[in-house]
Amino acid sequence: MNADAKAAADAKALRHSIREQRRTTPASQRISAAERLADQLLSLPFMPDRGHVAGYWAIDGEIGLHAWQLLLPPSLVYCLPVLHEDRLRFAPWRPGGALLSNRYGIPEPDITPDGLLAAEDMALVVAPLVAFDARCHRLGMGAGWYDRSFAFRRERAAPPWLVGAAFAAQQVDAIAAQSWDVRMDAVCTEQRVFPAPPDTE
Repeated sequence: MNADAKAAADAKALRHSIREQRRTTPASQRISAAERLADQLLSLPFMPDRGHVAGYWAIDGEIGLHAWQLLLPPSLVYCLPVLHEDRLRFAPWRPGGALLSNRYGIPEPDITPDGLLAAEDMALVVAPLVAFDARCHRLGMGAGWYDRSFAFRRERAAPPWLVGAAFAAQQVDAIAAQSWDVRMDAVCTEQRVFPAPPDTE
């Protein structure tokens, strides 16, 4: 097995292990963790005070963002990601707003394509993840949606700020960064904030 094949196999095994662990987290712990996560997100030094911020619809045992969304000031517009061609676009959404399921069964705002916002239009994006390390490297589900959508961040320090959200138990010792990976500016768990170190590539 060559190095690339081994890395892919290791990532697949890690995804399977952590997703299984995440799914078995009791509901009471999920709710408590989501409330504490909201405090960590709001404490970020670069938390914007106006504009559009994006979260995600938690599935597969992911840590929820509902508590954070409800605490956002009126000057911030909460958005959800929408699959559009091979990139993510974003649409404002409030509880009770119309939703449709995408190809993965994830709810998205029911909005026409001309009403979607580009990745560059966001002030801050909170992304789900399967695993992370202390240097803010993120292992996602493997489809590359966030890496493709925010590829411009690899070449210039431009908005939006990118923040991973996870349970503390999803932290691993190290994740091997790939050339196409877009690093997070921080990762927040229910326990603490991990800011990206200056030398992270």
